Amino acid sequence: MKKLENRKAFHDYEILERLEAGIVLLGPEVKSLREGNASLKESYAKPQNGEMFLYGMFIAPYPAAREKPAPRRVRKLLLHASQIRRWSKQVKENGLTIVPLSLYFNEQGRAKVELALVRGKTAGDKREALRKRQIQREIEQRLKRRG
Repeated sequence: MKKLENRKAFHDYEILERLEAGIVLLGPEVKSLREGNASLKESYAKPQNGEMFLYGMFIAPYPAAREKPAPRRVRKLLLHASQIRRWSKQVKENGLTIVPLSLYFNEQGRAKVELALVRGKTAGDKREALRKRQIQREIEQRLKRRG
């Protein structure tokens, strides 16, 4: 499986901080993930009782599995208690959100989720980011033509 990314998160949010977390999965979910049958759209993480959970992530049921877990079930994330406390505090005090940016398997074959502490962008912020990207693209094209 190649890295599964949540590109919409980069468009809709200003990323303040990133963190890698493990994710608790069942066997059929791992097989389905390895085939790339998952989506991070509309998913988010939320701290509860000193633990972090991922909501809204879709993992398609693995066709050959006997047991078929719910595709959008709540999944526990594996983080250090200090990280969970720090981000919980940020979410409560500053009104920030935690969203997954990507899902991948590390060198040891473990499923990992890259989480981000984010602030929502306004429509004006989105337009400004688009304008900056467009200007940067034009500069690169002109330099390429020259060189």
